[in-house]
Amino acid sequence: MTTALLAALPTVLAIPSPDQGTWYLGPLPIRGYALAIILGIVAAIWIGERRWVARGGQAGEIQDLAIWAVPFGLVGARAYHVATDSSLYFGEGRSPWSALYVWQGGLGVWGGIAMGALGVVIGARRKGIRLLPVLDAMAPGVLVAQALGRWGNWFNQELFGRPTDLPWALEVGDEAALDAGYPVGTTFHPTFLYECLWNLGAFGIVIWADQRFRLGYGRVVALYVMLYTLGRGWIEMLRVDSVELEDVGGLRFNVWTSIVLFVLAAAYFAWSSRRHPGREESVYDVPPAGPSEDQPVSGAGRD
Repeated sequence: MTTALLAALPTVLAIPSPDQGTWYLGPLPIRGYALAIILGIVAAIWIGERRWVARGGQAGEIQDLAIWAVPFGLVGARAYHVATDSSLYFGEGRSPWSALYVWQGGLGVWGGIAMGALGVVIGARRKGIRLLPVLDAMAPGVLVAQALGRWGNWFNQELFGRPTDLPWALEVGDEAALDAGYPVGTTFHPTFLYECLWNLGAFGIVIWADQRFRLGYGRVVALYVMLYTLGRGWIEMLRVDSVELEDVGGLRFNVWTSIVLFVLAAAYFAWSSRRHPGREESVYDVPPAGPSEDQPVSGAGRD
């Protein structure tokens, strides 16, 4: 009997995929992928706002910067995906217009981070905010956004890992399994869940380190990059989805990207720690009008 129970364990505990990823409110489609992304954005803004006020910034400014960062980030994430998987959208039998169908999945995190940061740069310069302090305030929230956003892959039944019979294996629909090149009924590593849990753990480490060592001058961002890429590297090697820019020297392109970014972030962290120990005293290039930096205002009454 014990043997039978152990044999049935993987089936009992396997993670099911949702029967559908889209629901309709009348004619309006509500997509699980979009909900996961939106929830992540809201969480990142909320966390960033609290951290920014604690650093001496004014309430509401992270929301203002998000007006720049979010659209820039979405465009960058989609552009990165299309560039690295161009055969899905261009060539014989493909529709270039489908490159615009973001709701079908396909957002490259590296493009999203790069272009989102550019949006923050533009917004911060317009408001007289120092760039490194505000990036340090926002970075941990991005980890939570990435953790929540990965559930969009679960709704879309995409970007899962290699076949496995572990108790927490992921069940996918027949079409998803066949599209990945595996027989119907195959179960896979739930890489979306691995990355979600890794990012939440990294968030906790970053918050602890920032409070313990009073990180400044971009070191929170550097720690975020190091921890994220450390996890993304091994999770990427589990995935079975193909991208055109892969198998460079035997490793997937995104694994190399993780390695390079980890090294650069670690080098910057070490350099910044020696060059600028401690944390910035002011978070503004020019102090904002109204209450002093020692007395941040509430969001009420801001334009």
